Amino acid sequence: MKVTLSQTSPKLHRSNLDDVIKIIEEYMDESDLIVFPELSLNGYLLQDKLDEDAWSLSELDKLCVLSKNIDIAVGAAIREGVTFRNSALFFSQGKLINQHNKVHLPNYGMFEEARYFNAGVGFESFDTHHGKIATLVCEDLWHASVHQQLFIQNPDYIIALVASPARGFDDDGLLIEDQWHALIKSAALHCDAKVIFVNRVGFEDGLGFWGGSCIVDKNAKIIHKLPHYETITKTFEI
Repeated sequence: MKVTLSQTSPKLHRSNLDDVIKIIEEYMDESDLIVFPELSLNGYLLQDKLDEDAWSLSELDKLCVLSKNIDIAVGAAIREGVTFRNSALFFSQGKLINQHNKVHLPNYGMFEEARYFNAGVGFESFDTHHGKIATLVCEDLWHASVHQQLFIQNPDYIIALVASPARGFDDDGLLIEDQWHALIKSAALHCDAKVIFVNRVGFEDGLGFWGGSCIVDKNAKIIHKLPHYETITKTFEI
């Protein structure tokens, strides 16, 4: 399978959808699956802009159409009546086949997600023509109970859509990157699954996002990796 990692720098603006569509159209003839970061259709620090910028699913019909040519995993703020979700959407064969709503909303330090979003209620794997897939959003992967639930569901691929700010700088690199690598390698080994990790880049209100998107095989080996801090889209064979 050919997988495209799109390490983008979303703006706090609805124009992200146009940018995502352009990237998909550029890569859809060379790839089977394209993966974008958490909230890639909105930007991360939405706060009071959430009511204005959140998407209804009917506004994303263009992604359904494009998914006739390539599977798409993308992050978005989704409006469900008066409720807002931080969602990972998976489009395939002309339709939305899975919506995972972020369960574990961080609400400490620099994070205020639980103030604006409603939490999801669980995790599920779903069948695709590439195998069984589970999607997670960022903090979800930090909980051992989630790894256990995924182990039971036995996915072939775990896709993590992430917006992780850079922190923990030292001479050896980023502490947060080391922590993420430990988590995704643990998930790969525990669930006997390949892990596709896509983290955003760019800056928002003093937060800098580090990128470093990667693919980890079932033996917890990083087999492909994108650079830090760089907006880049690249296709890999796995």
